[in-house]
Amino acid sequence: MKIKIVCVGKIKENFYKEAVAEYVKRLSRFSKIEITELPDEKIPDNASDKENELVLKKEGELILSAIRNDEYVISLCVEGKKYSSPAFAEKIEEIFSSGNSCIDLIIGGSLGLSDEVKKRSDLKLSFSDMTFPHQLMRVILLEQIYRAFKINNNEKYHK
Repeated sequence: MKIKIVCVGKIKENFYKEAVAEYVKRLSRFSKIEITELPDEKIPDNASDKENELVLKKEGELILSAIRNDEYVISLCVEGKKYSSPAFAEKIEEIFSSGNSCIDLIIGGSLGLSDEVKKRSDLKLSFSDMTFPHQLMRVILLEQIYRAFKINNNEKYHK
C-alpha cells in the first residue's frame, strides 16, 4: 500500500512543515507515504480569465505527469463528495481491497484544479464548502488519512 500526495506549491511555514512531518511519521507504520510537491505557476495581478485558464492548464499538466495510469486518483475539490471520517476510512479500505496498490491524492494550487485533472480522477473529494490554504489542507488531509488507518485497524484515536 502506498499513499502519494501530489500538491501544487511548497510549504513555507515551519509549523506546517512540522505538522506534515509528524503525520508522515505516524502514517509510516501503516503505509508508504510519498509527497510530490510541484511548482506553482505565477499568477499575474488582476489576471484575466484567459491567464487563469493558462495557469490551471500548466499546473494540470504537471499534476498529470506525476500520476501513473495504474494509480487510483482522488482530487480534492469543492464540488467533490463529502465523507464522514468513518466513511472515508471505509472508502480507503475499499480502494486498497479492490487491487489498487497506490492512491494519489491531489491538492491543486490557489486556482484549484484543471478540468483535465478532474476528468482523470477516480473520485472527487471535498472536505468542506469552505476554501482552505493549500498548506493547511495538506495537514488536514494527512490527519484524515491517519485517522482512516486508525479506524481501519480498530485502534483508538482521539475524537
